[in-house]
Amino acid sequence: MRYIVYFVIGFGFWLLLTFSINLDHLIAGVIVVAISTILFGGYFTNRPVKFLQIHRLFWIIVYIPIFLFYMLRSNIDVAYRVLHPQRPIKPGIVKIKTSLKTDIAKVFLANSITLTPGTMTCEIDGEYLYIHWIWVQTSVMDKASKIIADPFEKYLRRIFE
Repeated sequence: MRYIVYFVIGFGFWLLLTFSINLDHLIAGVIVVAISTILFGGYFTNRPVKFLQIHRLFWIIVYIPIFLFYMLRSNIDVAYRVLHPQRPIKPGIVKIKTSLKTDIAKVFLANSITLTPGTMTCEIDGEYLYIHWIWVQTSVMDKASKIIADPFEKYLRRIFE
């Protein structure tokens, strides 16, 4: 079952990325997604049926524009720091704590953090994530967790847990 769900989700992403229903794109998508399903489908999740539940699909649809908003805001912030004559950066690695329980939820959180410019997940260690931050506002774990992870966690919890 996990292979089927992985294939369906992968092919859905393929359709979103190519935004085309030409026969060559569809055939290429089936081939690429089938190969990735064979190679990585076994690592997907222990209970793949969860991803077919309507309320989880609803929260995925809600999450996408929120993630895009934070990504756009971070892009503007990093562009400001790059173009500013004094280069106002204070880089560092901070340790944050996540309340997410499943591995796939933690990976999605780490990827969401990494895809917002100015932050990059260096390591996931149990309930802790180590984040490289271009502008370290605080090194206190609870405050850094609130700033970096909270915007994503509340939605990812509804999707994955």
